[in-house]
Amino acid sequence: QVQLVESGGGLVQAGASLRLSCLASGHSVSNLGMGWFRQNPGKEREFVAAANWNGNRTIYADSVKGRFTISRDNSKSTMYLQMNSLEPGDTAVYYCTARGGPLEKKDTNDYDWWGQGTQVTVSS
Repeated sequence: QVQLVESGGGLVQAGASLRLSCLASGHSVSNLGMGWFRQNPGKEREFVAAANWNGNRTIYADSVKGRFTISRDNSKSTMYLQMNSLEPGDTAVYYCTARGGPLEKKDTNDYDWWGQGTQVTVSS
């Protein structure tokens, strides 16, 4: 069983940057694909970014491409999401997730473990 805990969310102004972290425990994630999703009330959880087991393959939602960067440090069991040039439309609860396979995926159904989420609010 993998436990995931996100941190780093907060309230920022448009144009600012934030870095989210996701610390994994309970089971090694060094051979697992991981990702970030986000969700607003009344809406479906949407894909943001994902990385394969060693982080050398990454994929992004079109809405964040060029502004967000996903990375991971398996020696620290930690994944990151560097978010630059934040926009009000990025406001959401951000969730860290891991799957029982090595590849990066975009569908929520491909992931097995989820964190509790961290709130990111971007004011205009």
